[in-house]
Amino acid sequence: MNRIIFSCAALPLLLAVAPAAAQSYPAKPIRMVIGFPPGGGTDIVGRIVAQKLGEALKQQIVTDNRGGASGQIAAELVAKMPPDGYTLMMAHIAAMSILPSLQSKLPYDPQRDFAPISLVAIGPNLLVVHPSLPAKTVKELIAFARARPKQLQASSSGNGTVQHLAAALFNLQTQVDIVHVPYKGSGQSIIDVMAGHVHMTFDSVPPVINHVKSGKLRALAVTSAKRFSLLPDIPTVTESGVPGFDMSTWWGLVAPANASKDIIARLHTETVNVLRQPDVKDRLASVGAEAVGNSPEAFAAYIQSERAKYARVIKDANIGAE
Repeated sequence: MNRIIFSCAALPLLLAVAPAAAQSYPAKPIRMVIGFPPGGGTDIVGRIVAQKLGEALKQQIVTDNRGGASGQIAAELVAKMPPDGYTLMMAHIAAMSILPSLQSKLPYDPQRDFAPISLVAIGPNLLVVHPSLPAKTVKELIAFARARPKQLQASSSGNGTVQHLAAALFNLQTQVDIVHVPYKGSGQSIIDVMAGHVHMTFDSVPPVINHVKSGKLRALAVTSAKRFSLLPDIPTVTESGVPGFDMSTWWGLVAPANASKDIIARLHTETVNVLRQPDVKDRLASVGAEAVGNSPEAFAAYIQSERAKYARVIKDANIGAE
């Protein structure tokens, strides 16, 4: 009888263990895996968020660049990590919504293997060319490319990225034949465009905007459906004579699947609060990314809707994994 009374008395203490554990999170530094090398849009956005989120959580968030295979290497790594909240990923559209329709056998499943936290930011891509290219508008680029089939090259941060799909869709809709040149990340891709080794790219705004401002790259158009508020003088590809061209890049925060609801809730709350801070909005805006912040459920639905969208693009443009 005494043992039964003792067990009942101890029950409230046992029930309190889980909330207490959640309240103590994080008790050590957190790793944020970034699926591209330093210098690209994912790296820039990831580092901005890592710094401020670490301050909010009162723990350092260490960024870990694992570039290659359009973010696939990072996604596979994070998918296999313990779901304890100490490994996160700055997810990118390629690994989460494009590669599943481009490759029949991925070493991870975007829906099964990750717990969405929040959509972090979204932004259009910029069609930029080397200043030596005589084309100063999209129409001039189309005419120039049509007269030189397979002579112009468009770089990307890897097979299956938005840059790759944008170039393929551009070829399809304008009936030109621009050769795709994949890299392991935006950093080297952009360096080679600036050096004139490659003629153009459709990269996200963060890694190219400063080079456009300095004159090292020439921006011809944004790839979104409407003009980008931060670059109001640059027309859209659609405005420039290619109807229905709409492709943007996005980034979001995810954890390995089966992370506790308490940990996901804490990370979500702090991430959304960070994205509401004026200085964070300004820092993201300065590199051409618009802060978002939404619920884990809304982010999961967005990932799926983007997957359906790019599955259609891949099919229509007959894009292979190369």
